[in-house]
Amino acid sequence: MLITRIITAVVLLVILLAVLFGGYYPAFVVVILAFLITAVTEAFQLFGRPRKQAALVAVFWVAAFAFAFLYKDNAPLKFWFALCSAIWLLRFVPGLATGLPPLEGGRNTMLGLLYAITILASFAAIVMFFKVSAVYLLSVLALVWIADIFAYFSGKAFGKRKLAPSISPGKSWEGAIGGGIAVLLISTLVILFGGPYLADTFVVKLHASMGWLATLAILTVITAASIVGDLVESQLKRRAGVKDSSKLLPGHGGVLDRIDALIPVLPLAALIHTVL
Repeated sequence: MLITRIITAVVLLVILLAVLFGGYYPAFVVVILAFLITAVTEAFQLFGRPRKQAALVAVFWVAAFAFAFLYKDNAPLKFWFALCSAIWLLRFVPGLATGLPPLEGGRNTMLGLLYAITILASFAAIVMFFKVSAVYLLSVLALVWIADIFAYFSGKAFGKRKLAPSISPGKSWEGAIGGGIAVLLISTLVILFGGPYLADTFVVKLHASMGWLATLAILTVITAASIVGDLVESQLKRRAGVKDSSKLLPGHGGVLDRIDALIPVLPLAALIHTVL
């Protein structure tokens, strides 16, 4: 199982690096868009709406291409990034405590559409970051990866107090704190010692614009947002009675299982980027 996970992760990383640094923008859009559509489709299934997928996915194809090719500046997107961040703060975060609505009914349909919109906003954020540079995009993604990797190992080593036992019993407060500390520490090292090689990264630009206190506070919020994204998808899977969003990626589950922590982080980071 571990070998399968590693092989799949390496293949995905190779594909990602190839489209990021290959110098062919349409290839980047097609690959990222394929992940987007797959994630939206998996999300619809978790919300119990498989019969409505075709029409809704077609709408998201059109909207995603519009984001990718048609926008000329950040002003129209700033509103949507702010809206999606508000959706997470006001609806999905409280939902971790209050629970999800039943699978049947208008409340669930509306919640599913809100979740799908935030996935689309994540794609728009990826395109925005890529247009800055491939390194800049990777530097944003890396924040979530660092938090996730170090949360896993911290939880394994020190985890005792469950973070959300009714949603994801494997996650602990110690793991979450360990992931957050790792993000702050590595980001600090990048800012202090990255030099010209890492000058074009999110944390360096954030620090240059806002200073140490705001940078550390924002990174803490970003780490918390990544945890919320993971927990919300776990909550959706638990309600749907499934372990993974799909079986598409051997050893990893579905695409949504790999990007769940990114969904709230990317619009938030993009909103912050627009004011740097």
